Amino acid sequence: QRVAIARALAPAPRLLLMDEPLAALDAQRKSEILPYLERLHDELETPVLYVSHSIDEVARLADRVVLMREGRIEAEGPITEVLSRADLPIGASGDAGVVIDARVVEHDAPYQLSRIRFPGGALWVGGLDAPVGRRVRVRIIARDVSVALERPRRTSVVNVLPATIEGIREEGATMLLGLRIDPATPDDTGPAAQDAARLLARITRRSFDTLGLAVGERVHAQVKAVALMRGTGGER
Repeated sequence: QRVAIARALAPAPRLLLMDEPLAALDAQRKSEILPYLERLHDELETPVLYVSHSIDEVARLADRVVLMREGRIEAEGPITEVLSRADLPIGASGDAGVVIDARVVEHDAPYQLSRIRFPGGALWVGGLDAPVGRRVRVRIIARDVSVALERPRRTSVVNVLPATIEGIREEGATMLLGLRIDPATPDDTGPAAQDAARLLARITRRSFDTLGLAVGERVHAQVKAVALMRGTGGER
């Protein structure tokens, strides 16, 4: 696969088409090849059209997504917007989640944590081997997000973000909520409301009914885990 990629790059193409390049590889080999693809994304100016059924690959590599179903385009736009929509079938998968582009703003060495900031707020994540100012991409899975009507006061979850419910999708015994993160203060990061980051939260239908949730409801999103997808270099 690495030789095939090198052969494709050798003539300096103006566009690179990669049609499921990792489909024939096992998980270990995929983990070896993905860093090469990430370097292509970060270091080359050649546009890449990447075709894949793997949400994980798309989340790590894509900037824009065209979601197709039965030969028709269902959604198109920046990955941070498309993956965060609760109304799309992509949300029905067990690994449904969102991608957030952020920047490292602080390290807490004693607790081995790092703080990243993005439009609308910030998150504590496991200690990153990246300097302050480095751009990073993280992924938050819907099943790792819960909601509360009041801000929890004594909780082990360190990431609690005010949010507004923008969309709701019923999936049998669970409900998928589309959330827009509300800035903690009007000048928290300075973006307009439409630029704020989004989350997906998967909760049981019982919890949904008990809380009486509805579109437009303001809640507190508790983020239990954040996965680093990749670093994207410094200022660009």
